[in-house]
Amino acid sequence: MAQKKPITYEQIVKKVRKTFENADAREVFEHVAIEVDIIGEGAGAFYFEVAERACTIEPYNYYNHDGRIIASADVLLALAAKKIHMREAWQNGDIKYEGNEVKFNLLLDKIKLK
Repeated sequence: MAQKKPITYEQIVKKVRKTFENADAREVFEHVAIEVDIIGEGAGAFYFEVAERACTIEPYNYYNHDGRIIASADVLLALAAKKIHMREAWQNGDIKYEGNEVKFNLLLDKIKLK
């Protein structure tokens, strides 16, 4: 039986970036900055930002953020593959969120993946 090849932090960021940087954020009229902390395999942090109604993903910590998402690589990859919606992952406890709930709800309600 073949063993699953470990996923790297760089691969996770690349896959999440590919999906979310093409997202439709035209209905988000304010700046939102969220740090995303990957736990477990591929651990690290990156930031998700909505500015001027466009999404950006960068492989850096964002210390002056509105909130923080904590999730495993598997969950983030499922989000990037559009197998689950962020609201569903949050309600199921697959992602944890700490911070400004209003800004988080903007992400849940106003960003549409292509």
